[in-house]
Amino acid sequence: MDQTVELVLAEYERRAGDEARLMHADPAEFGRRIDEFLISVGPRTGRMLHLLATGANAKSILELGASYGYSTIWLADAARATGGKVHSLELSQTKVDHAREQLVRTGLDAFVEFHIGSALDTLPRLAGPFDFVLLDLWKDLYRPCFELFHAKLAPGALVAADNMLFPADTRPDAMQYQAFVRTKRDMDSILLPIGSGVELSRKRDEPRKP
Repeated sequence: MDQTVELVLAEYERRAGDEARLMHADPAEFGRRIDEFLISVGPRTGRMLHLLATGANAKSILELGASYGYSTIWLADAARATGGKVHSLELSQTKVDHAREQLVRTGLDAFVEFHIGSALDTLPRLAGPFDFVLLDLWKDLYRPCFELFHAKLAPGALVAADNMLFPADTRPDAMQYQAFVRTKRDMDSILLPIGSGVELSRKRDEPRKP
């Protein structure tokens, strides 16, 4: 990872730290302004995603929930290393505009294609196959999104679903997704206590026997 990428990530992390302090000091104000905040995966999870994507030599990377582009940069840097591309889905044009600016700064913009709009509308239009997927949008969308991209996963593909353990108010939806993905006989899955908790699933070459 080059120095410019590390610099931009450090800027994101300082911003996230400021936002976290406001969240703890004034939760009501945080709630009113929630769409302004990064709510990113954080550095430990970002580094893990980068290591997993590069280690798997992922060529086709799907990001569901770019927000302001923190995780996008981690994944784009992985795509540069593998010769791949990130398809990043995000509802907010404002957030995508910010993410694009940061990607241009890092020289990673050529490795990302943004798709603006509802993930449920966009996913049916993406052909796949996907080698790596990050799930980091509203937690009640994890299961319906998985159902849309499941058949498009390449053998050995990895799916990382963030926020399995935190925040507490989204855990019911997160746990519903976890229980659902673990019923799939062609997926192996484990909960990793990294960052806010990541459910890491892998597409099997052959389904488990009933």
